[in-house]
Amino acid sequence: MKTEWIEKGYVTESIPQGIDIKSEIRRMAKEKNAVIMAHYYTEGEIQDIADFVGDSLALAQKAAQTDADIIVMCGVHFMGETNKILCPDKIVLVPDLNATCSLAESCKAKEFNEFVSSHPDYTVISYVNTTAATKAVTDVVVTSSNARQIVESFPKDEKIIFAPDQNLGGYINSITGRNMLLWNGACHVHEKFSLEKILKLKEEHPNAKVLVHPECKGPIVRIADKVGSTAALLKFSITDSATEFIVATESGILHEMQKACPDKTFIPAPPNDSTCACNECNYMKLITMEKLYNCLKYEWPQIEVDPDIAQKAVRPIHRMLEISAQLGL
Repeated sequence: MKTEWIEKGYVTESIPQGIDIKSEIRRMAKEKNAVIMAHYYTEGEIQDIADFVGDSLALAQKAAQTDADIIVMCGVHFMGETNKILCPDKIVLVPDLNATCSLAESCKAKEFNEFVSSHPDYTVISYVNTTAATKAVTDVVVTSSNARQIVESFPKDEKIIFAPDQNLGGYINSITGRNMLLWNGACHVHEKFSLEKILKLKEEHPNAKVLVHPECKGPIVRIADKVGSTAALLKFSITDSATEFIVATESGILHEMQKACPDKTFIPAPPNDSTCACNECNYMKLITMEKLYNCLKYEWPQIEVDPDIAQKAVRPIHRMLEISAQLGL
């Protein structure tokens, strides 16, 4: 394998001129019995070519069920790790190993393990946006789709550590009456939304409903017409009678919203940075068609998880999937 590939974390080989890259990706996926999965925050063309598009919960559920030999996870690194933990005998690929996650990076396993050890009588609930090593010291994993329901499945007096997203944890505390101990972490995308600019957009579009992801800060959440996971916001935009929406989550979801509702208007909520009209995850946007093509062609980069860590990390993931199934999520 070329040294430059390893150093950069993705295959750098140029795509041959004149080929239909979309057709070639689909051809290779069929020949290799590979399933291409994509998160809602990736580029629209990545979502369009994927076999399955979803949020973190749906992607984990799909990985656990697939009979493909190869899973290509068009998303960030922790998603590839989750797939590998659930499917240790499959090849799991992520087109660019540099596609990390600010939330996962905000909760380093060593520091988190020390924190958990200092609170031995606490149940540990970790957001799926964490590394395998952090999941390994967790009792149950949650996503934004099921966090409230899983937290409420525990007794009201249960002592709980919630990590790493303090905004999501604070939101769950506020709607459940819990007092979970929150780890100090946050998503770099959802932290940056501007309340002032959203309110200005609302003045310009008085009939627009505001859709907000619970990873956003409290003041943003409080002005929302709907708070929910990426999948929940998509569903609401489809079923609600409103024709205009201001969307405060990563702007990649607008692609699926617009596809599902071509007659409705979706306005990305702006970040504090005055030069930007929308808010993007620079890690998700590292996944390109060229990298996907090369990833499938060379079956690299592959995701590997230490077997000891995987054995510990799979338990809280399975517990999440079991509770979600019991609750009909």
